[in-house]
Amino acid sequence: MTEGIETPLVAGVELGGTKCVCILASGPENIRDEVRIPTTTPDETLGAIRATLERWHADTRFAAIGVASFGPIDLDPSSTRYAHIVGTTKPGWDEAPLTRFMDGFGVPAAVDTDVAGAALAEGRWGAAQGLNNHVYITVGTGIGAGVVVNGRAVRGLGHPELGHLRVGRLAGDAWPGFCTYHGDCVEGLASGPAIQARAGRPAEQLDADDPAWAMAVHALGGLIHNLVLTACPERVLIGGGVATGQPWLFPRLRQAVVESLAGYGATPALSPIIDDFIRAPALGDRAGPLGAIAVGLTALENGGR
Repeated sequence: MTEGIETPLVAGVELGGTKCVCILASGPENIRDEVRIPTTTPDETLGAIRATLERWHADTRFAAIGVASFGPIDLDPSSTRYAHIVGTTKPGWDEAPLTRFMDGFGVPAAVDTDVAGAALAEGRWGAAQGLNNHVYITVGTGIGAGVVVNGRAVRGLGHPELGHLRVGRLAGDAWPGFCTYHGDCVEGLASGPAIQARAGRPAEQLDADDPAWAMAVHALGGLIHNLVLTACPERVLIGGGVATGQPWLFPRLRQAVVESLAGYGATPALSPIIDDFIRAPALGDRAGPLGAIAVGLTALENGGR
């Protein structure tokens, strides 16, 4: 598809924990409308989203619907709970059916995680253009990752929850971690709340040499180490509130990954290109809403979910 006015319009919904962004667009250069809706109760929030999509469809008859949502989500199209939020810690949202606003328009529709959507958007319009395999990691209130292989977001039994991987601990570090499910998984060691719980102050207030950062860098380096040896990405993009505004973080993380891989197998090829291999996303805070558009375009290209 060519970018611009000839590309079909998609109704995109980025469903977040505090707000939802509804966007009518075909890509970053052709955004027709954008509506922000507070995330309150499922009935109120999903009803407002449905009303927005109905208005757009009456006016412009969009060609597809794409949803990029917080999770966990049931992404099995054959499941009776397809597009339901499942097992979430967000009060009132467990089993919330996103199908409530997706169905009945007579157009292809698809849902994926917010990080998978961001990864797909970076592949179409951002820092992963032209790559077959890449990963988008967000480090903020939680840690999530969207894994794209051969241009498709990975899913199977569920969707990737790489923030909950367990990695080797830094020598001498016995802090139990902050994750309510797994304690010292990557999210429990390197997310914003984990860093604040360990240091007693928010990450953005810490000096670069604070010990809490060393532990977080080690955990994130372990996550990328595992990704390199499993998903074999051609690039790893790292965004999110914790990673933003810390210019020293990327050099330290690159060094940690190179040292952790220790020259095994094909990994020596990473050293000369490590600055380009681990880098910031290109779309910034637009990756989220554009991710919903990318999910919808993928559905349209695949003829459905």
